[in-house]
Amino acid sequence: MKYTKATNYALHIMAYFVKHEGKDNLSLQPLASHMNISPTYMSKILTQLVKADLIQSAAGVNGGYSLRKPKTIISFYDVIQAIEGSGALFTCEMDENQACQIERVMREAEEKMVNHLKEKRIYDIV
Repeated sequence: MKYTKATNYALHIMAYFVKHEGKDNLSLQPLASHMNISPTYMSKILTQLVKADLIQSAAGVNGGYSLRKPKTIISFYDVIQAIEGSGALFTCEMDENQACQIERVMREAEEKMVNHLKEKRIYDIV
């Protein structure tokens, strides 16, 4: 299983937000430069994080992005779900008329991983 590059960036971006929470709003251009990500790609990731209510944006001279949720409650799962969505990682295509035992095992594994990612907070690693 492999997450997209956007998820990798989003996790690092959120760690940066958590580390700098309470300071001035973070602007797109300096944030993109600091993370070495193109401003266009950074904007797409930030838009997804805004839609997930993890961060908020403000327009104007003192505008930029800031955390929307308390930094101590944002989990790895919250960020991953914002970028990847919530679909199952595995779906059985073989046993349409009966319960697929392979899918059952894969879903159990996915559930354990999801629970682990929900317990791990970005704040804990910063």
